Formats: sequence, structure tokens, C-alpha cells
Amino acid sequence: MNRVRLLTALTMVAAVLFSTLPATAAVNVQCPGDTNGDAVIDTPDPNHPNAVCMHLGAGDGYIKMADGRPMYMFGFSNLTGVPAANVMDVGTLDAAFPAPTIAVDEGDELYLNLTNVGMVMRPDLFDPHSVHFHGFPQASTVFDGVPESAVSIKMGATLPYYYAIVEPGTYMYHCHVEAAEHMQMGMLGNLYVRPAQNGTAFTYNGRTYTTFAYNDGDGSTGYDREYPIQIGSFDSQFHDSSEGVQPLPFAFMRDDYPMLNGRGYPDTVDPGTLTPPAENGSKPSQLVSSLITASAGERVLLRISNLNVTRFYTLATLGLPMEVVGRDAKLLRGPDPDGAGPLVGKTFYYTTSSVTLGGGESVDVILDTAGTTAGDVYLLYTTNLNYLNNKTEEFGGMMTEIRIN
Repeated sequence: MNRVRLLTALTMVAAVLFSTLPATAAVNVQCPGDTNGDAVIDTPDPNHPNAVCMHLGAGDGYIKMADGRPMYMFGFSNLTGVPAANVMDVGTLDAAFPAPTIAVDEGDELYLNLTNVGMVMRPDLFDPHSVHFHGFPQASTVFDGVPESAVSIKMGATLPYYYAIVEPGTYMYHCHVEAAEHMQMGMLGNLYVRPAQNGTAFTYNGRTYTTFAYNDGDGSTGYDREYPIQIGSFDSQFHDSSEGVQPLPFAFMRDDYPMLNGRGYPDTVDPGTLTPPAENGSKPSQLVSSLITASAGERVLLRISNLNVTRFYTLATLGLPMEVVGRDAKLLRGPDPDGAGPLVGKTFYYTTSSVTLGGGESVDVILDTAGTTAGDVYLLYTTNLNYLNNKTEEFGGMMTEIRIN
């Protein structure tokens, strides 16, 4: 009870301090064509026709585990469209898990602004934060997010990251400051790049597609629907120790809440935003569903990534084989043997019933639902069977459904 009173008092003090700060002095969002600093392009800049704006906040909050328990966490929030003067107020206790999805196109210029809004429940912490675009090719060192060689953002400040998006594929992003702690606490998100080939029609196996996982040149990575699926898991003791201002048990870290897109089963099949725990007020913190739906005969692209800091995980399907067409943001195809193009090198796609990923890895998997019928339900689940639970609650954890409409 004394700790609760102390945290409440410190939170009130922090709120008063934040309210007296001139927010516009530190929150300085930058993006071509944004005229009022809310990360929304008002007048497109002819010198940057492919500019894309986004504004993230870095702070803390709560999510609800599938067994109903609230869990304290660190995370990112989506502040795009929020006026600079309101960012500190809107961004507090607004962390989401997973972090807001970033989806861009090859050829875009991404201006990703990050504001450190501070830790409301831990006002004793003054941790800086960063964004690390994991696997990004040709990344400028200053924007790489690694604190030893790049810029990290202190509380109340904003940094605009710049990325010239040059290669398609499934990536991911996370905070790289005190990485093991901040990633375990929830500062992870889906990130993927759509290929320049999109919009061009290719016929493959008798079907015509206009959306693709990669610039394949032949339509072989064409799909009808796509879903980002991020593997993650929390160690409840570690999170409780962080909230309780106790020494963090790094050496004993053992995750007991396995999740897909920040949810354990059966929450994974809820198609909407989950009701936030009372500790989070009215701010939703679990926005990304893990439910996969398709019409019979469609091809579904799963962009699967793993940013877990404790272990490898295997995901499997029953009765619906997976064709792996890409790994770690690379098409599984060799170079053009004559250099003349289009891409005609040897293809290394393979069909499997399971994929195994360690931390920092991604795979692009296509599910072909040909031969299924409306009403069929398949499972996407971990074969690490001790992680099919929500801590002590069985029949939960890292599992979701693939439903045929």
C-alpha cells in the first residue's frame, strides 16, 4: 500500500511538471509538407513526392493478458495527427503492444518522429529511447538507434528519423537502448515494406495478382491478403519487478506469457481492439489482432517476425502447408545468371508445416487455401507445447486461428 501511495504521489508530481512545460519547445516534428507539426502532410512537397510521415511516442502503460491479469510495460504509441502542444498529455500511459505497425512502400521517404514522453508509473526513471529499424539496408549510423553509435532521445525531446526505403520485405523495429530490458518490457513492433512491383499484373498458376511479397518478376509471391504476425512473450516477474522498483532478474528471465501480436489465445482471435485494463484508463493498448481470415482459394501472406529476447520459437499449421518465399527481408532466389533480368535465378522457395525463428529473424510465408471450404478453421500455433498457456491457464498462449469465410 505504501508503494502505491508513493507511485501515486510521484505520478501527480510528474503530471504537474509536464503540464508546466512548454511542449512546443521540445516536441518538434519534422516532415516535408507538414505545416503544423502534427506529422500529417497538409501540402505535398514537390521535392519529396513520396514522403511518409509518422510520429511515435515512447513511454509506459498496461496491457491485459489473456487470463485477465494487467501487466505493466514500456512501449511505443501512435501520436500521428496529435498537435505538438498535446503530445505529452496524449502520449502518457499510451504505450501499445505490439508497437504501432509501420507499413511503407519501396521508394518512400519515411520521416519517423520519436518523442520520449517519459514513464508515468516510474517517474524515477529517465531512460532515453530510440528506434532501431532491424535489418534496414544502408542505414545511416545516426538513425540506426544503437546508443553507442547513434542518437537516443531523452525525456521531453523529439528526433526525426529519416529512411530512404530501398528494399522490400518483412522487418521489425524496437528500442535499442538497454535493449534486453526495453525489448522484454514491450518496445517492439511490426514493420514491413511493400515492393515496387505492386500494381503490376502478373499471372501465376492461372491466377492474376497485383500485390506481391517481393519483386519476383513472375508473380510467384502474389497474394490476396496479408497479415503481420509478431512472436513475443513476457516474463511476468520481470515486469512486476520493474513496476515495483525492484532489482530486475535478468539472469532468471523466463517468459510465462507467450503471445502473437501482443495477445494470448483466445484473445488472439478477437478481431478488434481489446478493452484496456483499468490501470490504463480509457486508452487502448492492444490494437493488432492475430486472427487470420480468407475466402476459399485465396493466397494469404503471413509476415512473421520474432523479437523475443529469451528463446527460439516454432510456429506450425495443421492441414494448411506453408510456402516460405522470403527470409530476413530477402527473396529466396539466387541472382539472375546472365545479369540481363528480369529475375530468373534459381528459386529456393520451400513448403513446410512449421518455421522456427530466433530473436531478430523474419519469414514470409504464403498459405494457399485452394481446396478449403467455407467454415473450415485451421490453427497457427507454437510447437513449444509448454507455451500454449497464459502463465498457469492452459489452452492459451501462442496460438491463433485461420478461418475460411
